[in-house]
Amino acid sequence: MIEARELSKHYGSKKAVDGISFTVRPGMVTGFLGPNGAGKSTTMRLIVGLDRATSGSVTVNGKPYAAHRAPLREVGMLLDAKAIHTGRSAVNHLLAVGATHGIGRTRVDEVIGLTGLDSVARKRVGGFSLGMGQRLGIAAALLGDPATLVLDEPVNGLDPEGVMWVRSLARQLASEGRTIFLSSHLMSEMALTADHIIVLGRGRVIADAPVADIVALSGGTLVRVRTPHAARLRELLASTELGTQVQVHPGSSTNEPDVFQVSGLDAARIGELAASAGLALHELTPVAGSLEEAYMSLTQNEVEYHAGGTASASEGASQ
Repeated sequence: MIEARELSKHYGSKKAVDGISFTVRPGMVTGFLGPNGAGKSTTMRLIVGLDRATSGSVTVNGKPYAAHRAPLREVGMLLDAKAIHTGRSAVNHLLAVGATHGIGRTRVDEVIGLTGLDSVARKRVGGFSLGMGQRLGIAAALLGDPATLVLDEPVNGLDPEGVMWVRSLARQLASEGRTIFLSSHLMSEMALTADHIIVLGRGRVIADAPVADIVALSGGTLVRVRTPHAARLRELLASTELGTQVQVHPGSSTNEPDVFQVSGLDAARIGELAASAGLALHELTPVAGSLEEAYMSLTQNEVEYHAGGTASASEGASQ
């Protein structure tokens, strides 16, 4: 379990992490999302003691990371897959890491096999592709058979097979009762992998809930409507009497003039309104929104760097 309480990290006047509190629980995969500069990487560095908090605290399995006598057996971490001596082979790198905790060749061979590195185990890391480097970083994180895993962008550089492997691995480890905390910019993959999501924006927690709840709370549920009276029903649904929470969106194709989508009202209420106005309906289908849509809605006012604009003065500060 990971517990953060009023955790803050300031770099001069820049508040990279601003008094955040959250709990990452065992037995599930918790996704960590946020725009660039939101504070995700800084938070992960604070968890494993690579940065010192300005205020507040964060513990792993009840203790600060540095207070564990054998931290590699408590928490495995992948924060920077490139932070490896490029002249070493994969197996020698893992043996060197394992030696700090009395972990020997048997376990090194196990994680090499688990991560699919058998064919390159004796090759120098400097010649590895980005994807192979990621696999080696995950192997090092698993070396101590830890109860908690902290993985920053673990699928970065992996091919589709590798992405599916990380997804299966994360869910398998969570099913064993471990705490899995991972970040990613791939919303579609996070939707398939995570059970719970924490979203940061400008160093603050802006969402902390199960995936389904985040999609629902951000207005991610739409109702697809098909009717030969589209113009009249759209006008009815957009009337001021229904309140500003109701929004009418175009259909999925401009070739479907009789189709549109509605947010802010459920299918039953739309049907009742159409019936009261004598308007026939040919389709009324709830359409689940996506995590990507929910994420964009949550973070639309939290992005520091906008394409085509001028970078924030804080650019270059740590995430």
